[in-house]
Amino acid sequence: MRDHTKLKAFALADELVLAVYRATQTFPSEERFGLSNQLRRSSLSTASNIVEGCARRTEADYLRFLDIAHASAREVEYQLSVAVRLGFLPPDEDLPNQAIEVSKVLNGLIRNLIS
Repeated sequence: MRDHTKLKAFALADELVLAVYRATQTFPSEERFGLSNQLRRSSLSTASNIVEGCARRTEADYLRFLDIAHASAREVEYQLSVAVRLGFLPPDEDLPNQAIEVSKVLNGLIRNLIS
């Protein structure tokens, strides 16, 4: 079993979850079950899939969950771009960059494990 707390990808994903939850508190109330909920779910999915992958016994399962986490991180990237374009987040918000960093680190981890 791997220790997810030792992974940079997990630390970044965990920070992203907290930042997304804080940022979405200011979204319009009509977005409570829309974009706000989707952002929270996809950011939480990113970190959760890293944790679940680390708990899996085989390398193949580990990689599969990291791949799912990476896809969720990319989903967060898109949703944050929508939030910025709709004016729910300021254009200079750092959150999109945090999501991009999570994606990059996860992609690097996956590529490293494959080679």
